[in-house]
Amino acid sequence: MSVVLQKINSSVRSIRPMQDTALAQRAGQIKEELRQGVKKPYIKIIDLTWGDPHRHGLKPLTFARQVLAACLYPKLLNDDTLPADVRQRAQGLLSECQGGSMGSYTDLPGIPQVARQISEFIVRRDGGVPSDPESILISPGSQWALQNILSLLVHGSDSAVRSGVLTPLPSHCVSIMSVVGLGGVSVPYHLSEEQGWEVQVEELNRVLEAAKQEYDPVALYVINPGNPSGHVQSRKSIQDVIRFASEKRLFLLADEVYQDCIYKDNIEFVSYKRVLAEMGPPFSNTVELASFHSASKGFLGECGLRGGYVELVNLDPAVMKHVFTIFSKDNAPTPGQIALSVMASPPQPGDPSYPLYRMETQQMQTLIKDNVRIVHEVLNSLPGVSCQPVEGGAFAFPIIYLPPKAIRKAKELGMEPDTFYCLRLLEDAGVFFSPGCEYGQKVGTYHIRFCIMATRGTIEETLTRFAVFHTHFMDEFS
Repeated sequence: MSVVLQKINSSVRSIRPMQDTALAQRAGQIKEELRQGVKKPYIKIIDLTWGDPHRHGLKPLTFARQVLAACLYPKLLNDDTLPADVRQRAQGLLSECQGGSMGSYTDLPGIPQVARQISEFIVRRDGGVPSDPESILISPGSQWALQNILSLLVHGSDSAVRSGVLTPLPSHCVSIMSVVGLGGVSVPYHLSEEQGWEVQVEELNRVLEAAKQEYDPVALYVINPGNPSGHVQSRKSIQDVIRFASEKRLFLLADEVYQDCIYKDNIEFVSYKRVLAEMGPPFSNTVELASFHSASKGFLGECGLRGGYVELVNLDPAVMKHVFTIFSKDNAPTPGQIALSVMASPPQPGDPSYPLYRMETQQMQTLIKDNVRIVHEVLNSLPGVSCQPVEGGAFAFPIIYLPPKAIRKAKELGMEPDTFYCLRLLEDAGVFFSPGCEYGQKVGTYHIRFCIMATRGTIEETLTRFAVFHTHFMDEFS
């Protein structure tokens, strides 16, 4: 019987809301102090805690905004100042909206054309591996989709045995909160920082065997490319993980939202769906998989439009009906669905919009690759800082070797050492980074996380401020 079908009667609880951290509150206070004219060594805060390219100064893709504009204001469909392919795309999307308007409710669980375009995108991405539009569910973001798939898997605390979900450390905290908020247990497995944040099957086995003593492990969550680690899994690594999931009868949850953000020339993104299909039976027709993607991430970067999807593989038909019901309760906003359409089906050679689209995306790719190079060079040139290569994703996650004196001072203040470090960085240099303790890390190690998808000027100023601060901090606590 399907793993998910056994879990349909799981108790479901709502996710706990994220609380404002002391760092975020202090950043808000400093912004207000600056606004009131309080003198500081800087005139503005640089906040790189968000994986939000537009927040950090990168510009929206013209084609995406033109299609959105024409859908929002259909009179533009008759305006030949917009390229013909923009008007054609907008007309096609509006034709599948009730009444031809973005203001109407869309079909459940989304605009049919968008699901078809996502399916065609997946087939192209995966070298011809089939994709059924009926197995693609559009959602208000990938985290919303993950939350609802987890609701099928997780037994809550009122069950005889609580469900466990193997989750990577470091990992995005919202994903772990989704498990805990449903009454389940996050079973952490550590990525190997020394091996470039590699996923190690030996570690998966270790934590699974330990978890089975108290919990019922039901799923394995992977993030590829990593957030915040920036690693990209190899095909062999993915094969090993799939074999492990098959042997242990774990549902695979593949967070692949940064799949378009690959920065090293000898590295490629390979999806879990493709590797699973190419492994053949018994894996290809038995391992249950949910693959998540989003219009918020990558070079499209339309975070505020709230559009994502999940593709489901090898689920029992009875489960699919249940999943469809859950996803139908809260459609993705129509602008988010249109952003997904642009992401899945961008302009092609010969289209009027293609030259500008290609130029914009190439410029952005070049910028981020240069940012990655500069970040890596500067961080690894500083004493007490070491950063693994950022192969993909949106963040750098360097380790900081804090002096014992700084660690003692943090403990005296009741803080985690890397939180203390980030608070001092915020106060002294006006740079807002996230501490590694928010994402999970091995005991005795300390990290910081910041977004590398920003303008060149922002990255250069950030690194200049950071280098000066770090040097003074290390001197102070040496």
